[in-house]
Amino acid sequence: MWGTTAPRNEISSLSSLPRFEPLALPCMEAAFNLAFWLVRSRPDAEDIVQEAYLRAFRAFDSFRGDDIRPWLLAIVRNTAYRWLSNRRRSGTVISLEQAFADGGDEGTGARQIAADEPTAEERLIGAAERDYVQRALAELPPAFREVLVLREIEGFSYRDIAEVTGAPIGTVMSRLARGRGELRKVDETDREGRTQCNVSGRASC
Repeated sequence: MWGTTAPRNEISSLSSLPRFEPLALPCMEAAFNLAFWLVRSRPDAEDIVQEAYLRAFRAFDSFRGDDIRPWLLAIVRNTAYRWLSNRRRSGTVISLEQAFADGGDEGTGARQIAADEPTAEERLIGAAERDYVQRALAELPPAFREVLVLREIEGFSYRDIAEVTGAPIGTVMSRLARGRGELRKVDETDREGRTQCNVSGRASC
């Protein structure tokens, strides 16, 4: 006959459900966005979010604070990078070292952002060209994508991004500056291409 007494840790987890759901469920879209932009696959992102939420629920007793988003998305991020690492072993995706290639934090990047205020890229993301900017994001290294997604799509503060990524705020600001610079390069290249198309009148452009 099945035992009638559930394990103590399972009982503890279940008792946390009424508190966990109202805090975590509204973050599911942000969790999916981060996972998707890291692994670039909707089905895999859905699996990652499901696994991350299960991990978060089991660890919920360790959560402290009022805003669950940074804590929760840090778990999503770690789950996504664990997935990337596992896939790397099969030779299907880049390694974690490659994910952060050209994503270094030296130089004057951090000094290029003096205040926690909207940038041209943020306004662009919220305007009619949102879809285009998202396509441009896909061309950036994951180290840049994650901070840009968190800042400019999800609206996280520098401090919250630092909590999610485990990086100092100065590093976050440097990656944002460099990522925005790469976005501008992609935008300039695209605009040049469209201008040439308009001049030539090629139907294939």
